Amino acid sequence: MSSTLSHNIKPLRPAAPNPGFGAEVTAIDLRAIDDAGFETIRQAWIDHQFLLFRGQSLTDHDLIAFSRRFGELDHAPVQENGQRFVPGLPEIYIVSNVIQDGAAIGSLGAGEAVWHTDMSYLPKPPKASMLYALEIPPSGGDTSFCDMYAAFDSLPDNLRARATGRRVKHDGTYNSGGYIRQGVTPADDPREAPGALHPLVCIHPESGRRMLYLGRRRMAWIEGMDLPESAAFLDELWAYATEPALCFTHRWRVGDLVLWDNRCTMHRRDPFDATARRIMHRTQIKGAAPPAA
Repeated sequence: MSSTLSHNIKPLRPAAPNPGFGAEVTAIDLRAIDDAGFETIRQAWIDHQFLLFRGQSLTDHDLIAFSRRFGELDHAPVQENGQRFVPGLPEIYIVSNVIQDGAAIGSLGAGEAVWHTDMSYLPKPPKASMLYALEIPPSGGDTSFCDMYAAFDSLPDNLRARATGRRVKHDGTYNSGGYIRQGVTPADDPREAPGALHPLVCIHPESGRRMLYLGRRRMAWIEGMDLPESAAFLDELWAYATEPALCFTHRWRVGDLVLWDNRCTMHRRDPFDATARRIMHRTQIKGAAPPAA
């Protein structure tokens, strides 16, 4: 398998302005890859920023085992219902709107999940995330990704120079579904809210490329600026970062696994019918160091 695996890596949109952003790895069973095959996948993840594997049949233990090949795993954060993780499997985070016996089995509901980078409010955010589709609604719930290398490259010279050397506050009050995180008291002033300060322009530790590092727009603040100036500048940067030409939308099928580089992408989710079922299981690979300029 490993000798031919590189031929199974296909760009998801070869004619796009950034054709290297995203790739599908075809004809593969993630339960049966050898070390050489895994290294090909790992390099493709660095090169393409996110990878799609269709038609997988993974148990939670399989998902954890494949995820661990990339590094140590984070434990799932506390969900809105106060539950922390799947019993006995603290690495699994359930993303779902399903209500069972009167209680939510997972997190984030059925609404829109705004553009974000997973857990960027931490001093050392996770370097990668994986999302595995178990049940999907008939329509909606699509996940979009945007390319933060291309976002930096697309900036006019004056904005690029203004962003370089700055730090941005990554708010830890709300998750990507807009829910208040467990145990957090909301603050009206983003300068006072919980969360880490990270460089606005970072260098990827493995590719060596420069990228914007924004996290999420809500409650963000650029260090050293007053609130109106910070908000206006962030709005400019976000307009470039989320330009449709720099984004890709994935329409899920059951058995899809998507792996993304959390350091150089952002992602969001479309809303879907709350009466339809959507169940995804997510893992995250711990970051080795804080984002660095």
